[in-house]
Amino acid sequence: MTVLLLRFAAPMQSWGTSSRFVRRNTDRMPSKSGVIGLLAAAQGRRRVDPIEDLVGLRVGVRVDQPGRVERDFQTARTRDGSQSMPLSYRFYLADAVFAVAVEGEATLVEGLREALRRPVFPLFLGRRSCPPVGRLDHELYEGGVEQVLSKTPWLAAKWTQRAHADHHVRLATVIDCPPGTPGSDVVRDEPISFDPRRREYGWRSVIHGRVTVPNPAYDGGFTPGPDPHDPMGPLGDGN
Repeated sequence: MTVLLLRFAAPMQSWGTSSRFVRRNTDRMPSKSGVIGLLAAAQGRRRVDPIEDLVGLRVGVRVDQPGRVERDFQTARTRDGSQSMPLSYRFYLADAVFAVAVEGEATLVEGLREALRRPVFPLFLGRRSCPPVGRLDHELYEGGVEQVLSKTPWLAAKWTQRAHADHHVRLATVIDCPPGTPGSDVVRDEPISFDPRRREYGWRSVIHGRVTVPNPAYDGGFTPGPDPHDPMGPLGDGN
């Protein structure tokens, strides 16, 4: 099998698998339906087009930078201003970074990589207001999702890497697995149809784990000295 490694990073992402009505939640990591939707958009598929071949891909996610949840809300009124509409609460992940591995047959995966380099439709991370930033495509590999996520260097932002004083860091993973795998969970985020008239999602089994990768910003245990911007510094130590 061939694996396409992607880096999902943006000021804001949103992966809602349980959003209802005026409350639009976000999961703490990309959903399979969101990943498949991004790939379908890159290929130019419309919401009514079949996606069975993409659903058959095996997906794994590694949380390289968890980010934080932010809440926004929107207000609206009728055109004449006589009536207020209900508040809409929307949740996002801010400053998050994920390594996303997509495993499948070589021809399909290579085609997806080319589509991501020249996407037909705009790409976004969960919602249209969340375009990806930085390099999205991070090479093709032979093997499986587990091997790629365990060997890929830490993709977090430099300031996040520098904030960790350890030589290695343990990162959470969520990977597709066969139904009934010991220790697995089931989640309802496998797309069956994106058709707005009849959106459908199925259940899939996932296994949660952790991998340990080196921290490229590790400096051998250097302890930073006094803050060079200490506003009291010019006054001395009182002696």
